[in-house]
Amino acid sequence: MKIIKITSLFLLLISLNINSQSTLDSYSFGEGISFTADNGSKIKLSGYAQPHVEIKNYNDLDENSSSTRFRLRRLRLRFDGKASNPKFAYRFQVDLSGSSETGEATADFLLDAYLSYDITNRIKVIFGQRSTYTDNRELFMNSNSLQLVERSRLTSAFSSIREFGLFLSGNFRLNGKGSYLRPYFVLTNGDGINNFDKDLGGLKIGGRIDFLPFGLFTNKGQFRQIDVMRELTPKFVIGVNYSHNSGISSRRGRDSGSILYLDEFGQQSLPDYTKYGIDFLFKYNGFSALGEYVKSSSTVPANIIERVRNDGSTSSSFLVNNIQDVEGYVNGRMMLGEAYNIQMGYLFKSGITIDSRYTRLKADKNSFLNNATFYNRPNYYTLGIGKLLGRNYGAKIQGSITFVDGSLGVNHDNDTVTAPVFKDELLFRLITTISF
Repeated sequence: MKIIKITSLFLLLISLNINSQSTLDSYSFGEGISFTADNGSKIKLSGYAQPHVEIKNYNDLDENSSSTRFRLRRLRLRFDGKASNPKFAYRFQVDLSGSSETGEATADFLLDAYLSYDITNRIKVIFGQRSTYTDNRELFMNSNSLQLVERSRLTSAFSSIREFGLFLSGNFRLNGKGSYLRPYFVLTNGDGINNFDKDLGGLKIGGRIDFLPFGLFTNKGQFRQIDVMRELTPKFVIGVNYSHNSGISSRRGRDSGSILYLDEFGQQSLPDYTKYGIDFLFKYNGFSALGEYVKSSSTVPANIIERVRNDGSTSSSFLVNNIQDVEGYVNGRMMLGEAYNIQMGYLFKSGITIDSRYTRLKADKNSFLNNATFYNRPNYYTLGIGKLLGRNYGAKIQGSITFVDGSLGVNHDNDTVTAPVFKDELLFRLITTISF
């Protein structure tokens, strides 16, 4: 309710600002509506809706071997503004679909809420909640521009998606030859989005460095997957990222206080979580390719003697395969291991796009990636086809089929099947995107 009240108040303020002697500056289907006030301040409204269908099927002969899910995947509304002093800007974005970005039961209505200030023409500082630069490259890209129906399994396994804190970004042209270097620095709460309750765990520090040897992408193409602009010359960006979370209280730094441990004095004692990766994006004449690699590790304190259960009670049991193993148990509740994702596609001049993806997850011996209900699926193979209904991201229809390797043993969606089954899965997905 607090988020809804804040959103309603912000929308009211925005509408008053637009109505107070503002003029329509521009409108482009799929790119949003821009207004300019008499005092020079600017505001841009954009958004999109994505109805979504998913069918899951196991390659067995059981009657109940398939399930179907219909939902409104996203319903985004975003406001980007600049003050009369152009050094100051802001962004506010909400999702009104009732679905979580991560696919979980609890929805996060407030996505982005931050202020930015241009320290110089090349350096910007941001404070608030936004996507973090320490995630893989796919998280930089708008959801309505995705090459396939959904983001890769690498993204869902390792990304924190959004965090609250301080962000610095730079944009430097090198030697006048058209190449660019873009460094980023991040200092956040370390547990995902802003908490209205007590923030548990330590801070997260990290950064990223991107190198663009052939110049900037056209029309923010670095942050969009499909090459709608059909780049006339090859465009390429490669980057590395690193982050260290001092005292993590969740699986990957997404939910504050969801996993807690105590020392002999009843004080919190939490593991550290380190993640690093390398990724690239290439675009040329309708062709696009994205590659990503992520690796994570942990450091478990030696003084942990108790864990806090979901109901608030504590236990000193840390059994792994019927053996007391504190470090193994703690690691088994975090996303530890490595993954890589490679995908590519081609957009024909007719607006039809053909895409493919391969994702590989490799779990550590003790890792939540071994969980048979949600993970324990090492290989994902996806083919997709889509149709853009214009020469922009305004409207498109996409479908995909994903083969999921279940050879390690996965839990069946059918509740009557209690033991893991060694069956592969097929996922059929269909999504429609309507932007304004």
